Amino acid sequence: MQVSKQSLPKNVVELTIELSAEELIPYMEEAANEMTAAKPLEGFRPGKAPYAIVKQRLGEMPILQHAVNTILGKTYYDVIEQEKLETVEQPNIEIVKVAPGNSFIYKATVALLPSTELPEYKELKTKAVAEVKVTDDEVEKVLNDLKEMRAKEINVVRPAKIGDKVEVAFETFVDSIAIPNGKAEKYPLVLGRNQMIPGFEDALVGLNPNDDKEFELHFPKDYKEEKIAGKKANFKVKMLQVFERQMPEVDDEFAKSLGLKSKEELIDNLKHNIEHEKQHREQEAKDLEMMNLLIDKSKFGEIPDVLVTTESRKMIDELKENVARQGMVYEDYLEHLKKKESDLLLDFAADAIKRVKTTLIIRAVAQKENMLATDAEIEFERQQALQQYQMNPQFAAQLSQIEENIKSEGAKNHFANIITTRKVVNLLRKAMIPGYTEHHC
Repeated sequence: MQVSKQSLPKNVVELTIELSAEELIPYMEEAANEMTAAKPLEGFRPGKAPYAIVKQRLGEMPILQHAVNTILGKTYYDVIEQEKLETVEQPNIEIVKVAPGNSFIYKATVALLPSTELPEYKELKTKAVAEVKVTDDEVEKVLNDLKEMRAKEINVVRPAKIGDKVEVAFETFVDSIAIPNGKAEKYPLVLGRNQMIPGFEDALVGLNPNDDKEFELHFPKDYKEEKIAGKKANFKVKMLQVFERQMPEVDDEFAKSLGLKSKEELIDNLKHNIEHEKQHREQEAKDLEMMNLLIDKSKFGEIPDVLVTTESRKMIDELKENVARQGMVYEDYLEHLKKKESDLLLDFAADAIKRVKTTLIIRAVAQKENMLATDAEIEFERQQALQQYQMNPQFAAQLSQIEENIKSEGAKNHFANIITTRKVVNLLRKAMIPGYTEHHC
């Protein structure tokens, strides 16, 4: 087998691979056996006809065509191993020459993993992680949120006031024309939270159930719908219901309703959670600073376009999940931004390159420090993941398939990457962040 290699821009290599007619013989014989096993020749058991007979009856070209996939699958990976190439995608294959009695020639074009030259990372330092403090105001805000969640709502017959929850029907007109999405039959809102455009909630104050009211307001100039931004609108509103909201007292009974023993334990619990969240945010910021410093001080080979595109698409998928979690439709979100998905891919390119470089750094440090995931660590990670699915009723119907997937080789590699990344990041934190301790994570 002859191999020639040509380097292309962006760390892509083109391999030209040639097999002689003699080297093709084992593949041709195997293909002939497969073909006659599936459709036996008359007078022979399935897959047992001599090659010469098969060639005579079926023709050499069909046999060769049947053998092509096996030839490509075997020889390509042999060449990759022989040339010690680290590829990052499936190759683009182009058949150059295929004819009976001749050599078989094909080209494989594939992107390579960029080289990474690390700095002396144990000598690089970031600023220390700042100590976090929890203020009384922060605790009070969370307490108020909890009280809001457990407020009692009592239907009352009286004028609505700030703090009440109301249910209204309304219709919106601009230039005497009803606007799209400007109508609701039973719309709930809490007066004073400024959920609507400025002035709308104030106009509802004082209305009794079944009262009608008509009023004019201007949409803000920066309103999300450009067609009506800054325009005067006429609102026709009917007050349907008024609910008085009664907030619970923060006492021991309130704490017990949340599964805690006392008000004191509730406050301590909130302080701990707020502190942990702030420490986590501080650590995330410090990790970003650490990786940016490493990226700045490291040297990289050319990064193939496929790596950047793949990472950008991951970012698109993450965006879709975030948009869905907020109850929005992805297509509507794009329309609001006035962008196509292709525009987002371009917008994400710079951050995608940073993410690729971060992955390359973690991989290089793992190799240098010999930080491999052990079988025991992978099994522990696998069991942890499985337990999370088992405890979630949402996945009950798919549990057997999930268990099968988690046992796969792909899942094993996924868990190994998670473990290795965790080890590397922790090593870098200890080396680069002054005063770093595990509890900051």
